[in-house]
Amino acid sequence: MARPSQYPLELRRRAVRMVAEVRPEYDTKWAAMKAVAQKLGIGTTETLRKWVRQDQIDAGTRPGTTSEESAELKRLKKENAELKRANDILKAAASFFAAELDRPHTRS
Repeated sequence: MARPSQYPLELRRRAVRMVAEVRPEYDTKWAAMKAVAQKLGIGTTETLRKWVRQDQIDAGTRPGTTSEESAELKRLKKENAELKRANDILKAAASFFAAELDRPHTRS
């Protein structure tokens, strides 16, 4: 399971906005991201690059799975796993009771 981000959501949003704002001041997008990451104390520039990409995907300017779709997939996978466990329990119970019905009963 993925661990929660050490960076608050508001910091991530602010960093992405800052990259867009300061981009014209730098030769490359990477240089802008590197400067913003250093200014905000973000561990690596790669982390900020991922946030920028995800923001572009969520905005529809880049192809990929949006954050909303990822959350829905995660929820559906969890629900699917729960249903499989319940199904396995029901199969075991059905098997147990079917075996009980097949046994010869002696009456006293």
